Amino acid sequence: MTEAPPHAETDASPRLFDSPDWLYLLREFFALYRNGSAGGSRLIRSHRKRVREALSHVIEANPVILARPQEAKPVTAHLSRALDLGERGAVSGMARALSRVTQGLTWEYGYEKVPKALARKYAYCEVLGPRGPVQADRLILGFVLFAPKTTYPQHSHSEIEESYISVAGAWSENDAAVHAPGSLILNRPGEEHRITTADLDPCLLAYAWVGPGDRLSAPGMKLTSTRKARMLQGI
Repeated sequence: MTEAPPHAETDASPRLFDSPDWLYLLREFFALYRNGSAGGSRLIRSHRKRVREALSHVIEANPVILARPQEAKPVTAHLSRALDLGERGAVSGMARALSRVTQGLTWEYGYEKVPKALARKYAYCEVLGPRGPVQADRLILGFVLFAPKTTYPQHSHSEIEESYISVAGAWSENDAAVHAPGSLILNRPGEEHRITTADLDPCLLAYAWVGPGDRLSAPGMKLTSTRKARMLQGI
């Protein structure tokens, strides 16, 4: 994981309740994890509850907003289209709330080495977590943006439970199904997963990570080797 740009709290740092655009974005996350269906899954229901409880504690603490430098990546040229699609879909409130803070987003890769093709088609931004701007140590919330016709290679997260909620675009995980806006996918710690996106439109996913504070602050993200990935896919 690359190092975060330095940012420190000062007496003049605004707090969450003084920053309505960030507060409303977090409330959209809370609404998604409260109102969405678990589809009868006990594991998903429990995950939703853990995210809501952790997020409630963060909001109640009224943390400071530690601004990070705005940073774009090649894929962010697709962000406007993804937000347009999102505002017409099932998660329109989230898309509108995200559009209000785009000038404060730091888009990054999270890997020391990124394949050249992937570097043009993928990036993520953390909105709550150890890397801010809203500080938290037991929960990470953010967004992943993919260009059309992208393959995000096989990977996993040690000790981190991850969920994606579709905001815009169609995508599949491990070639198992097609997921549309509003759907949630849960990846348990250590589970290998691979994402592919549709041919014509970008894909925007909201994500949540729950796990130990030391792991969330240094997740050590690594892509699965090509040989191992092929073995997992049965190729």
